[in-house]
Amino acid sequence: MRWLLVLAALFVSQAVLAAPGVDALTMTPGTDGQQTYTLSLQVLLLMTALSLLPAALIMMTSFTRIVIVLSILRQALGTAQTPSNQILIGLSLFLTFFIMGPVLSQVYDTAVQPYLADQITAEQAIDAAKLPVREFMMAQTRDDDLALFARISGKEAFVNEADVPFTLLMPAFATSELKTAFQIGFLLFIPFLVIDLVVASVLMSMGMMMLSPLIISLPFKIMLFVLVDGWALVLGTLATSFYV
Repeated sequence: MRWLLVLAALFVSQAVLAAPGVDALTMTPGTDGQQTYTLSLQVLLLMTALSLLPAALIMMTSFTRIVIVLSILRQALGTAQTPSNQILIGLSLFLTFFIMGPVLSQVYDTAVQPYLADQITAEQAIDAAKLPVREFMMAQTRDDDLALFARISGKEAFVNEADVPFTLLMPAFATSELKTAFQIGFLLFIPFLVIDLVVASVLMSMGMMMLSPLIISLPFKIMLFVLVDGWALVLGTLATSFYV
């Protein structure tokens, strides 16, 4: 529940936060005695902000790197749909909550909780919530990716990290996460590729060219992955890669 409040506080617009209440319907009396009912714009803004939460989860957290690495790992193992997409997404989601826990807790303590207690204004809450998220994203963003989008936007002169707008930081962060995820996936793919090549070479030398190498190599790849405690190594490496 705390994480949902934190994500909602990051993306609900200032107009919605500053409003003392959200009116669902507005009644306007007409000159002929009729009444006109209109939906408040605040509700539209609120629903739009809530619809951005999945995009925020994907583009501003560790979710993208984790789910891509796990998908490449499944492809390298050659186990088709095992683990299933639901398991990979669920595992990525809960590992994301684990990695983003300190950031979200800091946002909740410094922004959401004081705002709910009427200790700070909406603008102050938004500014306070941006700081830990910005620090996390900046730590994972490559300088060349940041410079690329800064050059495209025509804003290349930044005195410090606080001057980098979120509209520029978000695509740079997403690009860096894609690069990192594919680099980790490449390193995971190499040992399984070696096993496939060895098995294919052995089968060809034995004249068993009609037998699929995948049938023979799959048990060896699973055995190797289990013996080295692969899931613990992969998930542990992914978790520590954000704070090294």
